[in-house]
Amino acid sequence: MKRVAEWYARVSENVARVMVGQQQTVRLLLAGFLSGGHVLLEDVPGTGKTTMARALAASLGLDFKRIQFTPDLLPSDLTGVNVWRDGDFRFVPGPVFTQVLLADEINRATPKTQSALLEAMAEGQVTVDGETRALAEPFFVLATQNPIEMDGTFPLPEAQMDRFLLRLRLGYPGEQQEEELLLRMRAEHPLDKIEAVSDAAEARSLQQVISRVQVNPELAAYVVALVRFSRSDKDVALGASPRAALGLQRMAMSLAAIAGRSYVIPDDVKEAAAVVLEHRIILKPEVRLEGSSAAGVVERALKSVAVPSEEGV
Repeated sequence: MKRVAEWYARVSENVARVMVGQQQTVRLLLAGFLSGGHVLLEDVPGTGKTTMARALAASLGLDFKRIQFTPDLLPSDLTGVNVWRDGDFRFVPGPVFTQVLLADEINRATPKTQSALLEAMAEGQVTVDGETRALAEPFFVLATQNPIEMDGTFPLPEAQMDRFLLRLRLGYPGEQQEEELLLRMRAEHPLDKIEAVSDAAEARSLQQVISRVQVNPELAAYVVALVRFSRSDKDVALGASPRAALGLQRMAMSLAAIAGRSYVIPDDVKEAAAVVLEHRIILKPEVRLEGSSAAGVVERALKSVAVPSEEGV
C-alpha cells in the first residue's frame, strides 16, 4: 500500500496549496475518490466547495466540468441530446461526459433532472433515446448544496442520497487559517498555479489496489452491526441500506491504504462511519422536532456496538 500512501501525500499536499486548514476533509474526500464513490459537499456559501472540487480535479490531472443546477435545468442539459445534422441524428454529449463533475447546488433542480444523475452515479453510463453510452473512467461526482437556504429547492430523495458514498462539511476556517487565506489570495488565485501531480491511469490503478486491502471477518461483522443498529434505533424511521454497509467497508479499506496498511483496523471503520452513514438515516418526524439528529444515532451506534479486538487483524 506504499503506492497509495505516496499518492495521497502528493495529492493532499497539492490541494493544501489552495485549501487552507481542510486536511481532514481532503483526506476523506480522497479516500472517497479511491473508493469509487461520489461525494456530497454540504455547507453555506463561500466556504470553498467549488474551489475544493477544482483543486482536486487539477491535482489529479482529470477532466473537469461544472454545471449549475437550476429549476429550469432539463435532464438533456446534463446527459446530452441527439440533434439532426447533415441528414442524420448526431449525439451532442452533455457535461456528465467528464471525469470530475461538479453538480453545483444540486437541490435547486427538479427531481426529474436530479434523477438523470442516478444511472451515471450508479452504473457509470447514461441512456439517451434508448442508446446507452459509457462514461469516462474514473468518473467522480462532487455535488454541493446549501443546508440553510431551502426556499426554491427540491430536497434529494432517499434513493439519490444513498448514491453518495460520503457527505462532508467544510465549515469555517479558524482565525489564523482565514488570515493565511487572505495572504494567499492577495495577488492571484492559487488555482492559477496548481499543476497535476497524478493522472487518470494512476487513479484507476490505485482504485483497483484498494480491493486488495484485507478485512478481517470480525471487522466485517462490526460493519454490519453498526449498519443494523441504525435500523433498530428508537429514533429511526429508515436506517442505512446494505449499500451503506458496502460503502462503509470500502471507505475503511481506502483509509487503511492511505495510512500505508494492507489491512483494516477498527479505527478505520469508526472514522468512516459518520460520513458514510449519517446522511442515509431518516429520523421519525416527532424526534426531529425534539432536536434529535442522525449524527446522534451514529454516535450511539459507535458507543453501543462492541469493537472487535485488534489482535490478529
